[in-house]
Amino acid sequence: MPGEDRLTPELVAQDNRKRLVVLEDLGKAPRLAEKLLGRDARAAERGLLAWAHAMGRLHATTAGRDADFDALMRRQGSQCCADPVAVDLHEALDGLPRLLDEVLGVETSAAVLDVAVQAWRNFVASRRRAFSPSTSCPDNHLVTSKGVRFLDFEGGCVRDIVFDAACLRVPFPSCWCGYGLPAGMSEAMVAAWRAEVGSVWPDLDDDAVFLPRLLESQMLWVWLGTWRGLPGLDQALPSGHRSVDSPPRTHVLVHRWTRLRTDALALGAKEQAAHADAVIAALVARYGAEIAELPLYPAFR
Repeated sequence: MPGEDRLTPELVAQDNRKRLVVLEDLGKAPRLAEKLLGRDARAAERGLLAWAHAMGRLHATTAGRDADFDALMRRQGSQCCADPVAVDLHEALDGLPRLLDEVLGVETSAAVLDVAVQAWRNFVASRRRAFSPSTSCPDNHLVTSKGVRFLDFEGGCVRDIVFDAACLRVPFPSCWCGYGLPAGMSEAMVAAWRAEVGSVWPDLDDDAVFLPRLLESQMLWVWLGTWRGLPGLDQALPSGHRSVDSPPRTHVLVHRWTRLRTDALALGAKEQAAHADAVIAALVARYGAEIAELPLYPAFR
Protein backbone atom coordinates (compact mmCIF):
# COMPACT_ATOMS: atom_id res chain seq x y z
CA MET A 1 0.00 0.00 0.00
CA PRO A 2 2.63 2.67 0.90
CA GLY A 3 4.69 1.70 -2.13
CA GLU A 4 2.16 3.18 -4.55
CA ASP A 5 3.09 6.20 -6.67
CA ARG A 6 6.75 5.39 -6.09
CA LEU A 7 6.91 7.01 -2.68
CA THR A 8 8.88 4.18 -1.06
CA PRO A 9 11.41 1.59 -2.21
CA GLU A 10 9.68 -1.18 -4.14
CA LEU A 11 9.13 -4.47 -2.34
CA VAL A 12 11.07 -7.18 -4.21
CA ALA A 13 10.42 -10.22 -2.00
CA GLN A 14 9.33 -11.20 1.49
CA ASP A 15 9.18 -14.16 3.87
CA ASN A 16 6.70 -13.77 6.73
CA ARG A 17 8.01 -16.78 8.65
CA LYS A 18 11.58 -15.45 8.66
CA ARG A 19 10.36 -11.84 9.01
CA LEU A 20 12.49 -10.90 6.02
CA VAL A 21 11.90 -8.30 3.33
CA VAL A 22 13.99 -7.44 0.26
CA LEU A 23 13.64 -3.88 -1.00
CA GLU A 24 14.69 -2.04 -4.13
CA ASP A 25 18.22 -0.62 -4.04
CA LEU A 26 17.96 3.16 -4.33
CA GLY A 27 21.69 3.58 -4.63
CA LYS A 28 23.50 6.30 -2.73
CA ALA A 29 20.60 8.71 -2.45
CA PRO A 30 21.18 11.05 0.53
CA ARG A 31 18.81 11.27 3.45
CA LEU A 32 16.98 14.53 4.07
CA ALA A 33 19.08 14.92 7.23
CA GLU A 34 22.24 14.99 5.10
CA LYS A 35 20.79 17.76 2.97
CA LEU A 36 19.93 19.82 6.05
CA LEU A 37 23.30 19.26 7.69
CA GLY A 38 25.20 19.99 4.47
CA ARG A 39 26.24 23.28 2.89
CA ASP A 40 23.87 23.68 -0.02
CA ALA A 41 20.86 25.81 0.93
CA ARG A 42 19.06 25.27 -2.38
CA ALA A 43 19.43 21.49 -2.13
CA ALA A 44 18.11 21.57 1.46
CA GLU A 45 15.13 23.71 0.43
CA ARG A 46 14.34 21.41 -2.50
CA GLY A 47 14.57 18.41 -0.16
CA LEU A 48 12.12 19.91 2.33
CA LEU A 49 9.61 20.85 -0.35
CA ALA A 50 9.98 17.42 -1.96
CA TRP A 51 9.23 15.86 1.44
CA ALA A 52 6.09 17.99 1.82
CA HIS A 53 4.87 17.16 -1.71
CA ALA A 54 5.58 13.46 -1.19
CA MET A 55 3.65 13.42 2.08
CA GLY A 56 0.70 15.06 0.36
CA ARG A 57 0.80 12.56 -2.51
CA LEU A 58 0.99 9.68 -0.03
CA HIS A 59 -2.10 10.99 1.73
CA ALA A 60 -4.01 11.63 -1.50
CA THR A 61 -3.10 8.22 -2.93
CA THR A 62 -4.15 6.25 0.15
CA ALA A 63 -7.23 8.28 1.11
CA GLY A 64 -10.20 6.24 2.24
CA ARG A 65 -8.35 2.95 2.18
CA ASP A 66 -8.56 2.02 5.85
CA ALA A 67 -10.14 -1.34 5.03
CA ASP A 68 -7.40 -2.19 2.52
CA PHE A 69 -4.72 -1.42 5.09
CA ASP A 70 -6.44 -3.47 7.79
CA ALA A 71 -6.80 -6.43 5.40
CA LEU A 72 -3.14 -6.17 4.41
CA MET A 73 -2.04 -6.15 8.04
CA ARG A 74 -4.16 -9.19 8.85
CA ARG A 75 -2.72 -11.04 5.86
CA GLN A 76 0.76 -10.39 7.23
CA GLY A 77 -0.25 -11.83 10.59
CA SER A 78 -0.53 -8.55 12.48
CA GLN A 79 -3.33 -8.21 15.03
CA CYS A 80 -2.90 -4.49 15.65
CA CYS A 81 -3.35 -1.71 13.17
CA ALA A 82 -3.75 1.14 15.65
CA ASP A 83 -1.81 4.39 15.58
CA PRO A 84 1.10 3.97 18.03
CA VAL A 85 1.02 7.68 18.82
CA ALA A 86 -2.65 7.67 19.80
CA VAL A 87 -2.08 5.97 23.17
CA ASP A 88 0.71 8.38 24.09
CA LEU A 89 -1.44 11.32 23.03
CA HIS A 90 -4.26 10.21 25.30
CA GLU A 91 -1.83 9.84 28.21
CA ALA A 92 -0.33 13.26 27.47
CA LEU A 93 -3.74 14.94 27.56
CA ASP A 94 -4.49 13.27 30.86
CA GLY A 95 -1.11 13.78 32.49
CA LEU A 96 0.55 16.89 31.09
CA PRO A 97 -1.46 19.47 33.11
CA ARG A 98 -0.39 17.70 36.31
CA LEU A 99 3.21 17.41 35.08
CA LEU A 100 3.38 21.10 34.19
CA ASP A 101 2.08 21.98 37.64
CA GLU A 102 4.49 19.68 39.48
CA VAL A 103 7.63 20.45 37.48
CA LEU A 104 7.12 24.04 36.33
CA GLY A 105 4.38 25.39 38.58
CA VAL A 106 2.20 26.17 35.54
CA GLU A 107 -1.55 25.72 35.81
CA THR A 108 -3.60 24.62 32.81
CA SER A 109 -6.92 26.43 32.72
CA ALA A 110 -10.18 24.63 32.09
CA ALA A 111 -10.52 26.54 28.81
CA VAL A 112 -7.15 25.33 27.51
CA LEU A 113 -7.85 21.79 28.62
CA ASP A 114 -11.19 21.91 26.80
CA VAL A 115 -9.38 22.95 23.62
CA ALA A 116 -6.92 20.09 24.00
CA VAL A 117 -9.69 17.55 24.59
CA GLN A 118 -11.57 18.80 21.53
CA ALA A 119 -8.37 18.56 19.48
CA TRP A 120 -8.01 14.95 20.61
CA ARG A 121 -11.62 14.17 19.67
CA ASN A 122 -11.13 15.70 16.23
CA PHE A 123 -7.96 13.66 15.81
CA VAL A 124 -9.70 10.40 16.72
CA ALA A 125 -12.92 11.04 14.81
CA SER A 126 -11.38 12.65 11.72
CA ARG A 127 -12.78 11.60 8.36
CA ARG A 128 -9.70 12.96 6.61
CA ARG A 129 -7.66 9.82 7.03
CA ALA A 130 -4.88 8.23 5.00
CA PHE A 131 -1.73 6.19 5.43
CA SER A 132 0.99 7.79 7.57
CA PRO A 133 4.65 6.76 7.95
CA SER A 134 4.12 7.81 11.59
CA THR A 135 7.60 9.31 11.98
CA SER A 136 8.83 12.67 10.74
CA CYS A 137 12.56 12.43 11.44
CA PRO A 138 14.70 13.61 8.48
CA ASP A 139 16.82 10.45 8.79
CA ASN A 140 13.85 8.46 7.49
CA HIS A 141 13.47 10.20 4.10
CA LEU A 142 15.68 9.56 1.08
CA VAL A 143 16.01 12.43 -1.39
CA THR A 144 16.29 10.82 -4.83
CA SER A 145 16.37 12.34 -8.31
CA LYS A 146 12.68 11.42 -8.63
CA GLY A 147 11.58 12.85 -5.29
CA VAL A 148 11.50 11.79 -1.65
CA ARG A 149 11.18 8.12 -0.77
CA PHE A 150 9.90 7.28 2.71
CA LEU A 151 11.69 4.72 4.88
CA ASP A 152 10.96 3.08 8.23
CA PHE A 153 7.28 2.16 8.43
CA GLU A 154 7.57 0.47 11.81
CA GLY A 155 4.72 2.58 13.18
CA GLY A 156 2.91 3.03 9.87
CA CYS A 157 -0.84 3.44 10.29
CA VAL A 158 -3.94 5.16 8.96
CA ARG A 159 -4.70 8.41 10.76
CA ASP A 160 -5.73 12.06 10.51
CA ILE A 161 -3.79 13.71 7.69
CA VAL A 162 -3.73 17.17 9.31
CA PHE A 163 -1.86 15.67 12.26
CA ASP A 164 0.86 14.70 9.78
CA ALA A 165 0.71 18.12 8.14
CA ALA A 166 1.53 19.72 11.50
CA CYS A 167 4.94 18.00 11.23
CA LEU A 168 5.69 20.54 8.52
CA ARG A 169 4.98 23.44 10.83
CA VAL A 170 6.74 22.30 14.01
CA PRO A 171 8.82 20.64 12.20
CA PHE A 172 10.08 17.09 12.93
CA PRO A 173 8.15 16.91 16.23
CA SER A 174 8.74 13.18 16.74
CA CYS A 175 12.49 13.69 17.19
CA TRP A 176 14.83 16.20 18.81
CA CYS A 177 16.74 17.34 15.70
CA GLY A 178 16.39 20.83 16.98
CA TYR A 179 17.59 23.31 14.40
CA GLY A 180 15.51 26.11 12.97
CA LEU A 181 14.32 26.77 9.42
CA PRO A 182 14.47 30.02 7.45
CA ALA A 183 11.51 32.37 7.69
CA GLY A 184 8.65 31.19 5.53
CA MET A 185 10.04 27.68 4.97
CA SER A 186 7.42 25.92 7.10
CA GLU A 187 4.65 27.89 5.40
CA ALA A 188 6.01 26.89 1.98
CA MET A 189 6.03 23.22 3.01
CA VAL A 190 2.45 23.40 4.27
CA ALA A 191 1.42 25.04 0.99
CA ALA A 192 3.14 22.25 -0.97
CA TRP A 193 1.27 19.63 1.05
CA ARG A 194 -2.08 21.38 0.57
CA ALA A 195 -1.49 21.50 -3.20
CA GLU A 196 -1.31 17.70 -3.24
CA VAL A 197 -4.31 16.91 -1.01
CA GLY A 198 -6.69 19.59 -2.32
CA SER A 199 -8.13 17.37 -5.04
CA VAL A 200 -9.23 14.79 -2.45
CA TRP A 201 -10.14 17.14 0.41
CA PRO A 202 -11.10 20.47 -1.28
CA ASP A 203 -12.34 21.91 2.03
CA LEU A 204 -8.71 22.10 3.18
CA ASP A 205 -8.15 24.86 0.61
CA ASP A 206 -10.28 27.05 2.88
CA ASP A 207 -8.12 28.68 5.59
CA ALA A 208 -11.16 28.99 7.86
CA VAL A 209 -11.41 25.19 7.85
CA PHE A 210 -7.76 24.21 7.65
CA LEU A 211 -5.88 26.60 9.94
CA PRO A 212 -7.85 25.90 13.15
CA ARG A 213 -7.38 22.15 12.59
CA LEU A 214 -3.68 22.68 11.90
CA LEU A 215 -3.33 24.61 15.16
CA GLU A 216 -5.11 21.81 17.05
CA SER A 217 -2.73 19.23 15.60
CA GLN A 218 0.26 21.43 16.33
CA MET A 219 -0.92 21.73 19.93
CA LEU A 220 -1.21 17.94 20.21
CA TRP A 221 2.36 17.49 18.95
CA VAL A 222 3.72 20.09 21.38
CA TRP A 223 1.84 18.55 24.31
CA LEU A 224 3.05 15.09 23.32
CA GLY A 225 6.67 16.21 22.99
CA THR A 226 6.51 17.99 26.35
CA TRP A 227 4.93 14.97 28.01
CA ARG A 228 7.68 12.74 26.65
CA GLY A 229 10.60 15.10 27.16
CA LEU A 230 9.97 17.14 30.29
CA PRO A 231 10.51 14.40 32.93
CA GLY A 232 14.09 13.73 31.77
CA LEU A 233 14.97 17.21 30.55
CA ASP A 234 17.74 17.67 33.13
CA GLN A 235 19.54 14.54 31.94
CA ALA A 236 18.68 14.70 28.23
CA LEU A 237 21.65 14.20 25.94
CA PRO A 238 21.93 14.97 22.23
CA SER A 239 21.06 12.20 19.79
CA GLY A 240 24.04 10.48 18.20
CA HIS A 241 23.34 11.82 14.69
CA ARG A 242 23.21 15.46 15.79
CA SER A 243 26.13 17.85 15.44
CA VAL A 244 27.90 19.02 18.58
CA ASP A 245 26.58 22.57 18.11
CA SER A 246 22.93 21.53 18.04
CA PRO A 247 20.74 23.30 20.62
CA PRO A 248 19.87 21.63 23.93
CA ARG A 249 16.49 19.98 24.19
CA THR A 250 15.35 22.71 26.57
CA HIS A 251 15.81 25.26 23.79
CA VAL A 252 14.01 23.03 21.30
CA LEU A 253 11.06 22.72 23.68
CA VAL A 254 10.93 26.47 24.26
CA HIS A 255 11.00 27.03 20.50
CA ARG A 256 8.06 24.66 19.96
CA TRP A 257 5.96 26.41 22.61
CA THR A 258 6.99 29.80 21.18
CA ARG A 259 5.84 28.81 17.72
CA LEU A 260 2.58 27.50 19.19
CA ARG A 261 2.02 30.83 20.95
CA THR A 262 2.68 32.77 17.73
CA ASP A 263 0.31 30.66 15.66
CA ALA A 264 -2.35 30.72 18.39
CA LEU A 265 -2.25 34.51 18.51
CA ALA A 266 -2.55 34.65 14.73
CA LEU A 267 -5.88 32.82 15.00
CA GLY A 268 -7.06 34.76 18.04
CA ALA A 269 -6.68 31.79 20.40
CA LYS A 270 -5.72 33.95 23.36
CA GLU A 271 -6.17 31.31 26.08
CA GLN A 272 -3.79 28.94 24.28
CA ALA A 273 -1.29 31.73 23.72
CA ALA A 274 -1.38 32.75 27.39
CA HIS A 275 -0.85 29.15 28.48
CA ALA A 276 2.11 28.84 26.09
CA ASP A 277 3.52 32.09 27.50
CA ALA A 278 3.40 30.66 31.03
CA VAL A 279 5.13 27.44 29.97
CA ILE A 280 7.84 29.35 28.11
CA ALA A 281 8.53 31.61 31.09
CA ALA A 282 8.71 28.62 33.44
CA LEU A 283 11.08 26.69 31.16
CA VAL A 284 13.37 29.71 30.87
CA ALA A 285 13.33 30.28 34.64
CA ARG A 286 14.02 26.67 35.57
CA TYR A 287 16.41 25.53 32.86
CA GLY A 288 17.96 28.77 31.68
CA ALA A 289 16.70 28.09 28.18
CA GLU A 290 16.76 30.79 25.55
CA ILE A 291 13.74 32.34 23.89
CA ALA A 292 15.80 33.40 20.88
CA GLU A 293 15.26 31.67 17.55
CA LEU A 294 17.01 28.35 17.17
CA PRO A 295 20.14 28.37 15.00
CA LEU A 296 19.32 27.37 11.48
CA TYR A 297 20.21 23.99 10.03
CA PRO A 298 23.82 24.25 8.75
CA ALA A 299 22.68 24.27 5.10
CA PHE A 300 20.85 27.57 5.67
CA ARG A 301 23.55 29.45 7.55
